Amino acid sequence: MSGPRHADRPSHTEGSALDPDSLEVAPGRRRETLEGWVPQLASEEELRMALEKAFDYRGDVTLTTKDGNKIEGYVFDRAVGPSLSLSFVRIFPKDSSNRLKIAFADIAALAFTGRDTAAGKSWEAWVRKYWEKKAAGEKNFGLQPESLE
Repeated sequence: MSGPRHADRPSHTEGSALDPDSLEVAPGRRRETLEGWVPQLASEEELRMALEKAFDYRGDVTLTTKDGNKIEGYVFDRAVGPSLSLSFVRIFPKDSSNRLKIAFADIAALAFTGRDTAAGKSWEAWVRKYWEKKAAGEKNFGLQPESLE
């Protein structure tokens, strides 16, 4: 005994054509440009949202603590708790190999100061560069990553 076959579905029988455009169900998303942004941290919600964006950012940020220290580095982790004092970010400082853990409650300011290392690095951009090189007649080429400096 066997069940219905996939090929016997009405959408797969003769005379019915699949429209690939109608199959697309997820709209595209435009990437937000954060490089150079200095968010206003007037409320707890604004601070939480800005630190979540800092976690997703692929460049360095500068955190200014309430005691006046400035820490520039890459936010690699965060933990969100019920209060600002129980929430924290972890950061790799640019000038040190130590990892720092900073409570949200200790942060006075945030700035997206580093270059977004993945800006413009979409699949479409890669393919466009590939075809430009191929059309120019280059041989044995590969697309190499850009220097971070």
